[in-house]
Amino acid sequence: MSARTTTPWPLVALFTAGYLAPYLLPTTVGRLSAGLPLSATEAGSIGSALLLSSATAGFLLASRVDRFGPRRLARTGLLLAAAGYGTAAFTTTIPLVVLGAMVGGLGSGTITTVAATGIAGQRDPHRTTTLGLLGVSALAGALYLTIPHLGPGHGHPLTAIAVTALLLLPVTRHLPASEAPHTPAARTLRTPTATPLPHRRAGLVLAAAMLCWSLAQNSLWGVSGRIGLRQAGLTEVTVGAVFAVALGAGLLGVIGAGALGQRLGRALPIGAGTALIAGCIALSSAATDLASFATGEIAWNTLYPVVLSYVIGLAASLDQRGRWAVLVGSASSLGTACGPLAGSLLSARAGYPGMGVILALGLLLVTVPMTAVALRTRRGTPLPQEHPVVEIALDAVPAPRTAYDMAGPRQAAAGAAATPGSAAR
Repeated sequence: MSARTTTPWPLVALFTAGYLAPYLLPTTVGRLSAGLPLSATEAGSIGSALLLSSATAGFLLASRVDRFGPRRLARTGLLLAAAGYGTAAFTTTIPLVVLGAMVGGLGSGTITTVAATGIAGQRDPHRTTTLGLLGVSALAGALYLTIPHLGPGHGHPLTAIAVTALLLLPVTRHLPASEAPHTPAARTLRTPTATPLPHRRAGLVLAAAMLCWSLAQNSLWGVSGRIGLRQAGLTEVTVGAVFAVALGAGLLGVIGAGALGQRLGRALPIGAGTALIAGCIALSSAATDLASFATGEIAWNTLYPVVLSYVIGLAASLDQRGRWAVLVGSASSLGTACGPLAGSLLSARAGYPGMGVILALGLLLVTVPMTAVALRTRRGTPLPQEHPVVEIALDAVPAPRTAYDMAGPRQAAAGAAATPGSAAR
């Protein structure tokens, strides 16, 4: 069975598990700092190491999902996540916490790679992405409401991620064991999909812009808990409630994005949405009370998954095999990885309000190349490389040799050979 015909629910579940660690980053970093003999910057560095491991897994596996098989890779990623995060949760030895976080990050990155590759092969990648964002937003919101009531300690958010990975192991049974073709005819017809990455210029620009986009987002997200506790003077329970409401608002945003679909194309949601996010970041980072903190966080988390869903859909449209979706997602993870450390350093040097202004200006600059790439997709219409490959067993269709001179495989091969050249951007 091809990943392109697999029901999207296993992919949605894997997407949820893979993205849960970044979504829980504020409480994870905050509890590492409070529960262990670590400074805020050192705790942020552990969060960055976790996410850097996740990005590394994506870069390494972007073009290897077919070789290893989605089912095997997904199981490996879930087991790595469970073992790594579980180890980090149940030890107070700093080197083991760091090692466990990095192993767990490798697992998260592997899970996300399998999910992104499968989603790129769906008929409607944007719809499947929105379902995944709904899942992770709902789960993270529930955990933000629950974790503060479980008592102090750094292990609760890490345990939640590990348990989620274990619970999703049965889901992997519904993934294909391998995506590699098994017949000579299919292997011949699928040769064009083994060509180098299409639309390299657009993909590289999008990946670089997404790295900076995620860096700005997670620089604030990594220190949001500290802004609420220290600058706004709120309790951990109140901050957790604000995050839960914000993620709930994100659910509404994702539902709205799913209902809107491609009616406005991709350029307007990405460009206008990122500009609005920049304003939300400036507001949230300058918050000094509950009203301003909640307003900034809720508005920001409403817009963030909406824009993210369109960016993931845009990356998926560049290559149906999912390679650009994985590479852009890994670039995003790399920016996410640098976020906690960058946020800690910026806030230490410029203060939280100054950090917000710097991040907002950076986001406005990044909006230009992201919107430019989105405009080249012609309001969400499929790119030439996006057409599905139909596998036909040629040896089962006997035909006279003369028929091949008119409109048979020679003509099809000529057309297929012309497509990459004409579609190159």
